[in-house]
Amino acid sequence: MKLRCTLFTSCLLFLFIHSQSYAQEFNQNDNKWIKGWSNFEPNTTNYPDAEEQLPNIIADDMFLRNDIVYLLSGDVYVTGGATLTIQQGTLIRCDHKNPANLIVTKGSKLIAAGSEAYPIVFTSNKATKSRASGDWGGIIIAGSGKVNSVSGSGVIKGGFNPQYSVYGGNDFEEQTTILRYVRIEFPGNKENSNGLSLFAPGTASIIDNIMVSHSGQDSFYWSGGRNNIRNVISYKAEDDDFEISEGFKGDLNNLMAIRHPYITSPKGSYAIEVNGYNKDSGFTKPDAVTDITITNATLINLSDKSNYIHTASAISASNSALVYIHNSRISGFSDVVKFDKSYTSLAVIEKTFNMDNSFFNIHGDGVKTGYKPNTGILNILKYNRFTQEFVSVDELFSDPKSKYAPNFDLKKSMNNYMVMQ
Repeated sequence: MKLRCTLFTSCLLFLFIHSQSYAQEFNQNDNKWIKGWSNFEPNTTNYPDAEEQLPNIIADDMFLRNDIVYLLSGDVYVTGGATLTIQQGTLIRCDHKNPANLIVTKGSKLIAAGSEAYPIVFTSNKATKSRASGDWGGIIIAGSGKVNSVSGSGVIKGGFNPQYSVYGGNDFEEQTTILRYVRIEFPGNKENSNGLSLFAPGTASIIDNIMVSHSGQDSFYWSGGRNNIRNVISYKAEDDDFEISEGFKGDLNNLMAIRHPYITSPKGSYAIEVNGYNKDSGFTKPDAVTDITITNATLINLSDKSNYIHTASAISASNSALVYIHNSRISGFSDVVKFDKSYTSLAVIEKTFNMDNSFFNIHGDGVKTGYKPNTGILNILKYNRFTQEFVSVDELFSDPKSKYAPNFDLKKSMNNYMVMQ
């Protein structure tokens, strides 16, 4: 009996020490990866004028040097299996009068490998302090990966040249692109011109350390394909920060979305919008729906008690998408997640959505569903810490509005917050 009590006490002590250690470790939320290459004040940055305009058709391999400032004007297509290579530190000014788009067609490739010291920058060609969301289009990359549609492929919408707009196929391991340390500023001039659009990327693609700032549409858009992506920032987008659809599968590690309650789309905007498939093109089979694992996400709306009523849910899940969120923090939104009517019961949601070891600070009920009654739905938020009442952004985090490197460490220890059990 004495041995049993000793073992029980030891187990309790171990769990207590482990939980204390974990809470302290989690509270640090190391975001050192954003420093050095990111820019949270792109409208005040002085960029030199463009010197050389890119052709509208790039049919042969081309190399852009960092000692020349390039102008991207109108729709520029990389075609015929050509590779566009951009040297680290290169600056590309993007036309707002003839809104620019860089379209890398299926079978072609974009290699834009910047570095922490010398990132590659795509930005508006407007003068300092006059740049705005949607000054130009964006970067569109069409790959040959798997697409969860009846045809197994798709067509990029938005009025682009039809012969260059097809994506999807059976080359799942294709290296569609290499994107590292790239900033994309003031894109999103029209629907389907998002900051960075990845259509059916292959598994060999490398995508990390990408920042999209002040997009008039989505910052990032994935449609089909399979890839693991890390270290990506969306800053003050008007539409969604990260939209994922058509059966994309992958791990997303170190996502940061910083929103403002007064910057949003009339149809509603989310930090993460996940669609299992496209209703217009159908799907091949249920197990091919979008399936993502998100780790170390920082999803923040810079709201306070005077304006939080203008915020929506942090995450929108529709058309049976599968979502797992781990070790993340969500703050400033009305709810953690909103489900559409394809999630027909609590049992269905419990099989398709999971969130653990995370923290949330919201002003709504926590979960919205398309079915009624939704008794017991808050059970899906078990084992996550949360604030008992909504806390304004400046009260909650260390330095959330820094123009150098926003700091979302919690001012109080994680142990001071509630745990849903």
